[in-house]
Amino acid sequence: MHHIHAPENYIPTAPVVFLAGSIEMGAATHWQERVAAALASHSGTLLNPRRDNWDADVGTTADDPRFRAQVEWELAGLDCADIIFLYLDSATRAPISLLELGLHMRSGKLIVVCPPGYFRHGNVVVTCQRYGVPVYETLDAGITQLTARLDKLVK
Repeated sequence: MHHIHAPENYIPTAPVVFLAGSIEMGAATHWQERVAAALASHSGTLLNPRRDNWDADVGTTADDPRFRAQVEWELAGLDCADIIFLYLDSATRAPISLLELGLHMRSGKLIVVCPPGYFRHGNVVVTCQRYGVPVYETLDAGITQLTARLDKLVK
């Protein structure tokens, strides 16, 4: 799978997987690398918003062009994805990931991993159940489902 990091330009090759979820620097694990390794033999495009070189001085206002470019890259990736793999790390709050979850809840694209220790685990599980979104408690279980769904897409 072709692994693209923000803010790289890309022309996606189907299927497209977007890695949504916890990125909080210093708190979130580098879970994206585990997913990428698991998908290495698959065809398609893996969109990863995590930037190891993120400038901590970038603000969070819409008029900051660096911030705007990151958010727009993520929104475009979420929209073009065939699958959105969303991981909520228990060591984080990930409010933007919750926003992304809500935006795409009815899309049929989501695979959600939400360990029991996540601070809003109950909210995530109940909401996902209501809308038929699968929720997994471990990263490994989510990755297993992701690879199974990818296998179905390419057949």
